Parts: sequence; structure tokens; C-alpha cells
Amino acid sequence: MAATPHIPANNEALDAAERVPSAADLDTLSRQLGRPVRDVAEIGARCVCGNPLVATTAPRLSSGIPFPTTYYLTHPVITAAVSRLEAAGEMMGMSERLAADPDLAAAYRAAHEHYLAVRDAIGARTGVGPVPEIAGISAGGMPTRVKCLHVLVGHSLAAGPGVNPLGDEALEKISEWWTKDRCYCAGAWDTTGEAPNRDRSRHVKTQAGDPAEKKRARAAARAALAAGQPAGESAGESAQGRDGGIA
Repeated sequence: MAATPHIPANNEALDAAERVPSAADLDTLSRQLGRPVRDVAEIGARCVCGNPLVATTAPRLSSGIPFPTTYYLTHPVITAAVSRLEAAGEMMGMSERLAADPDLAAAYRAAHEHYLAVRDAIGARTGVGPVPEIAGISAGGMPTRVKCLHVLVGHSLAAGPGVNPLGDEALEKISEWWTKDRCYCAGAWDTTGEAPNRDRSRHVKTQAGDPAEKKRARAAARAALAAGQPAGESAGESAQGRDGGIA
């Protein structure tokens, strides 16, 4: 098997000062996503104009829920471009190549290890500390398959080139619609009026409140189902609660 390439554990494209999100950054992220952002720990990557491209989330949300997806694409133009690749079946072809190419598989596994190392570093920087529930679990299908190109591209943008081979490859494939050396911000999101201030998305409804109480509610719902009794609203909330949140 090919040797795993050496990658510095904390290689990140932005310096420490650039990663700190400002109030303007959070406002822009909310406008980009169309809802208020939450639990943004850092900015993973920026447009050449300075606007955020990638939001970085701590490994445990403020609700207490573990969150393995560190990097989240927010810029509408690059997000749409990556979605085109996914719709064209690019992920399946990449997964097949991983199974057939030991060198590519080794580089992808190294990207997985890098992702884990940087996530641990982010946990330390933000005071979250270790999150044992997601130890060894990265995102995007790493280290053996490709499940989400948005995650891999976010990783590539945040880490810099040469870390995630398939994220880098996806960036090359979307160059018809987005490249790092140009600004695509004009008209990409609404800049008029107030930024979104009410989040109607499902994850806010299911993750708000006391984590311990939600755990008890899920246990009660499972017990009711096991006894053959209707679980009612609690069972529905339990099923939704497993989905997790996003930055």
C-alpha cells in the first residue's frame, strides 16, 4: 500500500486573525443562508473581497449536540456550483476511483486524519474540548467514500490546496462557474433590509431546550413504541432530533 503523505496537522488557509468572525461576517452569513446562523466558531475561507465562503462550526453545538461537520459552504454561487457536480453523478465516480486507486485512497485517508486533527484544534480554541461521541468520525464520506462534495470543497478551501485531493478536484471541476481568484458576491444574496432574524428551519425547533430533557423524551418515545403504544408528538420530535444541526 502506498505511504500516507505527510500533511501538517493544523494547516489552514487563513491566519488566526482572518478566521475570527466579525459582526459583519455573521450578518453576511445569515444573508447568504437566508436564516440566522448559529454556532459559527470561525470563518474557514473568504472570497477575494473578504466575504465569508465557508463557516467553521465547533464540534459541539451550544445545545450540547455533537457536530462532526466542521466546514459548511455558505456562499450561494459556490454552493450551487458544487450542487451541479453532485447532480451530475460526480460522487459515484469518485467513490469508484477510491476503491481502485491505492494512492488516491491513501491521500483521502490522510485528508480524513487532517480533518479530525483540525477539528480537535478548533474544539480546543473554542473551549469545547474533546467530543468523544464523534471521535474518529469526519464528514463527507471520508475516509472510504464520497457522500457530500460540499463538505470536501469546504475542507479544501479552509485547509488550502494539497490536503483533500477530491475537494481540490471538485474545485477544478467547478471553475466554469466559480474560481478562487474572482469575486462573485454582487447580487448573490439580498443585501437590502435587515438580515434574517427568525429561523424557521427544523433543526432550531428540535434542538432548542434542555438536551437532558430531550434525551428523556426520546427514551420515553422508544419505550412507548416498544410497548406497542402510540408515541404521539414525542416520537416525531425524537425522529427529527436525530438529524443534527448546521452552522
